[in-house]
Amino acid sequence: MKCEWVRENIVLQVYGELADDARHELEQHVARCADCATELKAEQDFHALLAQDRAADPTPNLVAASRMRLQEALETAKQGSFFSRLAFDPAIWLRQVRFSPALASAILILGFAGGVLTTYKIYARPTTTAVVNTTNQTPVPTEASIASISSIVQEPGTNQISIKYNAVSTQEAQGSLNDERIQQLLLYAARNNYNSGVRVDSVDLLAQKTSDMQVREALMYTLQNDTNPGVRLKSLDALGNYVKNDTNVRDSVLRALVNDSNSGVRIEALRLIEPVKADGSVRGVLMALAAKDQSTYIKSQARTMLAQLPEID
Repeated sequence: MKCEWVRENIVLQVYGELADDARHELEQHVARCADCATELKAEQDFHALLAQDRAADPTPNLVAASRMRLQEALETAKQGSFFSRLAFDPAIWLRQVRFSPALASAILILGFAGGVLTTYKIYARPTTTAVVNTTNQTPVPTEASIASISSIVQEPGTNQISIKYNAVSTQEAQGSLNDERIQQLLLYAARNNYNSGVRVDSVDLLAQKTSDMQVREALMYTLQNDTNPGVRLKSLDALGNYVKNDTNVRDSVLRALVNDSNSGVRIEALRLIEPVKADGSVRGVLMALAAKDQSTYIKSQARTMLAQLPEID
């Protein structure tokens, strides 16, 4: 199991949302990996801070009514065929392979043959660059079809963007920031591209569309997971206007304030939460920082912000 997968699912583990098998694998990995164990401990501490001022639990009547509606929806939902479930449920395949050595051997042989054939096709086909204009209703690319994004360029003084991305061959998409294809490529670049400069360009452009929830979620993802502090700082600045009204953004900024390894990102996060410092969860984080943060500046600023707040009755 890769550390990247564990860190992407640590939040689900803390909130008890992981499936039993995934939770077991994560716990086994954390027991062997000190870095992931530290990440899990930091997330648990952060969750404990937020839990100090929890929202009221739903009433028993609301929970019961919600469960009844869910049960009715499940009972009336159309069930897929066995073959469709087999195709889309990897767990079924894994169970079949586990208890059928013959099936496992067949899959191995087919996979090897497919790999050889694919390799032949890739190396036999000449590399080309295709220019695609998104105004012609070209299908939106899926993440699975994109190998990487090599460059993002905005035409000066216009809303036109040119993105070169690599599939089997290098391709290029051109269109405005409002085009769905361009947006999907920018979202992919922000999350997955190996080139930090391209990720910065992508986040810079996505900052113009933060009213879109999908864009906001991508920016929160890069804020928590990108390895480049410049990309994280760009994402943080883009999310700044939503700290007041979006609690998910607020929690993401607080998490960056507590856990980010870069002092510049932490200081910017502290500045962004200043307008909402009276919020219970924000106050709790500030109290923790004022008591024991390793940064003298952040500790001092947290104390100053707390001193400006009225006493809790």
